Amino acid sequence: MFTDHTVETAPAAARPAMESVTAAWGHLPQAVGRMAASPHALDGFLKMSALFESTTLDPHSRETVVLTVATRNQCHLCVRIHEAKLARLGPAEDPARLEAVREFTHQVIASSGAVGDEELERFFRHGYTRQNALEVVLGIGAYTLSTLANRLTRAA
Repeated sequence: MFTDHTVETAPAAARPAMESVTAAWGHLPQAVGRMAASPHALDGFLKMSALFESTTLDPHSRETVVLTVATRNQCHLCVRIHEAKLARLGPAEDPARLEAVREFTHQVIASSGAVGDEELERFFRHGYTRQNALEVVLGIGAYTLSTLANRLTRAA
């Protein structure tokens, strides 16, 4: 259904992003080649992902947000990639803190953002901030785009 684009076959507007990904990863992931059918979607995801990576959330928390979204949306490709990335980070200093961000991510998704005061306070008690709460929303947005696109295009 979706073409595995290369830099040469992709729409011209997608080529710079594809070249950047290839340079960073050492190869062109299939998901990127397929998402290149929409240069806007590809560029949007890459920009949102880069913004999420630059947030004040620590790396373990960011990966927990991504894995929560990927698991919920059944994107097996994303789960594999981000489980490996989390494993490379090594063990978390505070597993309870990661459980708090995982639960908070679920609550944000399940409530369409209308998280109750009690749930917010529980998140804050684990050292997270109001800024972090909004950064979780950014991560949910970026990786909802990615996981749904990967499932739609059947990227493996």
